[in-house]
Amino acid sequence: MDSRTVSRLKIIVAALLFSTGGAAIKSAAFTSWQVACFRSGIAAVAVFVLSPASRRGWSWRTLVVGVTYAATLVLFVLANKLTTSANTIFLQSAAPLYLLLLGPWLLKEKITREDLFFMVLVGAGFSLFFVGKEAPIATAPNPFLGNVLAAISGLTWALTIVGLRWISARPGASESAAAAAVVSGNMIAFLVCLPFALPVLQGGFTDWALVSYLGVFQIGVAYIFLTTAIKRIPALEASVLLLVEPAFNPIWSWLVHGERPGPWALIGGVIIIGSTTAKAIYDARRAGPVLQPVE
Repeated sequence: MDSRTVSRLKIIVAALLFSTGGAAIKSAAFTSWQVACFRSGIAAVAVFVLSPASRRGWSWRTLVVGVTYAATLVLFVLANKLTTSANTIFLQSAAPLYLLLLGPWLLKEKITREDLFFMVLVGAGFSLFFVGKEAPIATAPNPFLGNVLAAISGLTWALTIVGLRWISARPGASESAAAAAVVSGNMIAFLVCLPFALPVLQGGFTDWALVSYLGVFQIGVAYIFLTTAIKRIPALEASVLLLVEPAFNPIWSWLVHGERPGPWALIGGVIIIGSTTAKAIYDARRAGPVLQPVE
């Protein structure tokens, strides 16, 4: 397979790992601040150990991107503890819509008519998740506040995607810059959340196992795949491929917690999965057999 195909597959695997976050976060007995703190602390260590590239390429740019990424990490956990996993991930997944505005401005990447058509389809799928109102339930005690936090995380996630692309596509840059930004973001999230996470008055072996999984696999391994692939994929397409995450996230929460997406949500998921697959195939064919990394 050519390099861009491999990069697309890495992003899809990363998205599948990301998609387990909602169910695992809700399963942990820790508070939202504790989950955000311990998850990011473990993730920072995991990426630093597993990815030698993360130990190089540190600069002021990695810290700038780390701030937006840290905000995304914390907001995602807080929102998941307040609203449904489906609402959290789909509101955060408004990132491609933000990229339509941020990409041309910050990255000088042109948006084609095909991209706009695709975004209309994705927007239609998103809208189906907000048909009607959901009452508070045990795993989603404050849907409104959770939805607000999740919507804000969509903007910070878009800025993170743009930032990773920004530091990775610079002349002479390597995957080390993006990997360093992932470590820095998790370190920042850990330090910001730590005062709110202490003291730890609850949590057993299962809870620590869950946050360890979240840190090592759901963030660490997933971001190693993402940061090694994103340099070869334009920001909008990378964000599009990551929509595999919101397609599967509600499924895990339904299997583990019984959070059942309504019929409109299921239809929206089909639209998003179908559109994502079609877009990836279209872009792969349009790119042709000779593919070069984006610089």
